[in-house]
Amino acid sequence: MKKQNITTFEEAVNYLYDVPRFTKKNTLEDTKAYLHRLGNPDTKMKIIHVAGTNGKGSVCAYLRNILEAAGKRVAVFTSPHLVDIRERFLVNGQMIEKQTFLDAFLQTYDSLDWTSLKENKAEQADCQASTSPSFYHPTFFEYLFFMAMIIFSKEDIDYCILETGLGGRLDATNAVSKKELSVITRISLDHVEYLGNTVTQIAGEKAGIMQAGVPVVFLDGGQEATAVFVEKAAELGSPVYMVSKSDYAFQNFKNKIIDFSLHTRYYGYVSLTLHTIARYQMENAALAVRAIEVLDEGRTITKEAICQGISACKWAGRMEEILPEVFVDGAHNEDGIRAFLETVREDGIQSGGSRSLLFSVVSDKDYAPMIRGVAESGLFERIAIAHMRTGRAASLDSLQELFEAYPSCNYSLHTKVDTALQFLLGSRKESERIYIAGSLYLVGEIKESLDYD
Repeated sequence: MKKQNITTFEEAVNYLYDVPRFTKKNTLEDTKAYLHRLGNPDTKMKIIHVAGTNGKGSVCAYLRNILEAAGKRVAVFTSPHLVDIRERFLVNGQMIEKQTFLDAFLQTYDSLDWTSLKENKAEQADCQASTSPSFYHPTFFEYLFFMAMIIFSKEDIDYCILETGLGGRLDATNAVSKKELSVITRISLDHVEYLGNTVTQIAGEKAGIMQAGVPVVFLDGGQEATAVFVEKAAELGSPVYMVSKSDYAFQNFKNKIIDFSLHTRYYGYVSLTLHTIARYQMENAALAVRAIEVLDEGRTITKEAICQGISACKWAGRMEEILPEVFVDGAHNEDGIRAFLETVREDGIQSGGSRSLLFSVVSDKDYAPMIRGVAESGLFERIAIAHMRTGRAASLDSLQELFEAYPSCNYSLHTKVDTALQFLLGSRKESERIYIAGSLYLVGEIKESLDYD
């Protein structure tokens, strides 16, 4: 492998997208070693680490908004991005500049031990299989994580929020040496080929982000996961703080705004407002507020800052209205689809109009239960099934085969995402709402086709 002369943002992005072709996931020890080679940039910031199956991005967004409303300067590393790769790096709510991206890319790139990398294919194969740090090359996600640490360490920030990519215990973000707080969102079956095929096994992987003595805040979403978290926290001597459904209560839904109350540790009962139609965001907001309380203990962050931060929060791709009465949602597994359908059902009670769905999934998900949930819900008069551009997209034939098991479904097949949307828009009835769900790749393609910012 030969070092390239990369001088532009576009060249850096192209290189990163090509990385999966010649790398595989490294050990966490190698990731830690390379972070050390970069000068331990993670030690220059206070880190809040967020893991979970569903809701991670939303919790990160609520945390950021509350902290910023309290006057804190915050950096956030999340994934995936929808349109622009720089969406993964936020400083004070803003994407980083292209030059900042390039500079961090080159610092990571130039720190690689290029003298040890082999040039012929046979040796390169040996290089990939080696666990020796001298042959280390970051994966796509690892590389972006290193860039985030470099970028954020140069900013005068109060907190850094890190969202795990996959799992927790072996995730690249878990290479950081010290955390202020660990947060774990809802757990469900997803990525079973990597994390285990039971909730207990997956919870064990997510619990891997806990550090000795560091407080952990998690959603009490079920006995199996809760037992794993409590046991792991006790083993590490980590204080435990749970959020359950009994901690918050729905109050009102009107004009696409949700009002709910939350029982807090320092502020008593607080009335909060969410600018969304997604009721599942109540638990994510509640989890973020509890995390803020544990982090600050009511010292510098006021009740007003919490209310303001929650109310002002908008998270792209999570029941987001991108056109009048057109909503995209990143639901991409069985539990996510369940929450999505609950929102659509409640939303339908309020709006009273008909509903249609644009649907697509990636092939490496267990999408049969997702399709069953959509079909058996009876919520949609029309379903447009689309094929996405990504190489991971499930084929139309495989999707059609599953939908055929539900004769009552009125569905159509489309070879492109944008033509599927135009089909639904062009034949939409008055007061009909269009929903788009099944994959974050789908959300990204839709927003890109609309040149949506």
